Amino acid sequence: MNVAVVTALLGAAIIISVLWDGFETMVLPRRVTRRFRFARFFYRSTWSIWLKIVCVIFPEGRQENYRSYFAPLSLLLLLSTWAVGLITGFGLLYWALANSISAPGAAADFGTTLYMSGSTFFTLGYGDVTPLGWFARTLAVMESGTGFAFLAILIGHLPGLSQSFAKRETRISLLDSRAGSPPTASEILRRQSRGGLETIQQFLRDWEDWSAELLESHLSYPVLAYYRSQHENQSWIAALTAVLDTSAFIMAGLDGGCRQQAEQTFAMARHAAVDLALIFKTPPSPFEGDRLSIDDLSSLREVLVESGLHLLEAGEIAVRLDTLRQLYEPYLHSLSAYLRMAVPPWVPPPGRKDNWETSAWDDTSSNSLDKYRKINKHFGAG
Repeated sequence: MNVAVVTALLGAAIIISVLWDGFETMVLPRRVTRRFRFARFFYRSTWSIWLKIVCVIFPEGRQENYRSYFAPLSLLLLLSTWAVGLITGFGLLYWALANSISAPGAAADFGTTLYMSGSTFFTLGYGDVTPLGWFARTLAVMESGTGFAFLAILIGHLPGLSQSFAKRETRISLLDSRAGSPPTASEILRRQSRGGLETIQQFLRDWEDWSAELLESHLSYPVLAYYRSQHENQSWIAALTAVLDTSAFIMAGLDGGCRQQAEQTFAMARHAAVDLALIFKTPPSPFEGDRLSIDDLSSLREVLVESGLHLLEAGEIAVRLDTLRQLYEPYLHSLSAYLRMAVPPWVPPPGRKDNWETSAWDDTSSNSLDKYRKINKHFGAG
């Protein structure tokens, strides 16, 4: 087998591999189970490198801000890598064809074929280097069409990606006043219990839908998982954890009521956690320590009983809850460690304010909020 044949086979292999990887990543709306994928390898390797760069260059307080740059930058880098791969593949095919291009005043070396391949792919049409023979001209037409298709898919892909991100983040922002910042199960249960079981059930139904949308969008566009929320104490992992914690507590401790809806929400949210852990090859790993102490559980139970909910005894709740938590916490812990997104506690720290209650300029709004709470408490509305 001569050099020309080997070069042609190598070029064809590169083109087919890049096109197939791009198809699976940007067009195919389902999970790909093949052991090796270039896009997956690309994201895992570049994410690891990016984390090390951020840790070395920036102080801890600013690292989260620069982690957020990874997702859009990596998408641009991946697209550039695919484009370079296609240009190189077609360049190798041109090079394999003896005397396939005409380059006046210059030798038709490999650099010239790459230049022609690039100008053809991006449809520049300078005309200083042209293909010779029907086969080289056919290749040039195919490469030009590939460049157009590449641009069209890119234009069609980015709006869908942006819409999925915006839809996810809108719901996470709505969670701020309903679950605190970061979102916690204790705040969800405390705040939603004011409206009775119907309010809790509606909340669970809404977040069952959100969990399903999260699963489908992040399976179709795994790069969405790297996109981070506007606030450091919010993330899709934090929201998913709070929903699972809330559903698990209702299943373990609520006597009657919206237990069926809690089971459905729990099933959907756990499905999302497990499948996304599989996508990112993050095997389940347990938390160090206990996220919910017996004292916190007893305090939470007392608050909910005062709200009029009928709950089982704390000891019985703890036993049931421990079994349920083992079904999802290890997956969330592994995803959290990989993506550097914190898992929220069950109970927020004392005095923690929601994001909407804070201001970067002065504390006037905070003073007004404190007065409002005191008035509400005095009249029995808080």
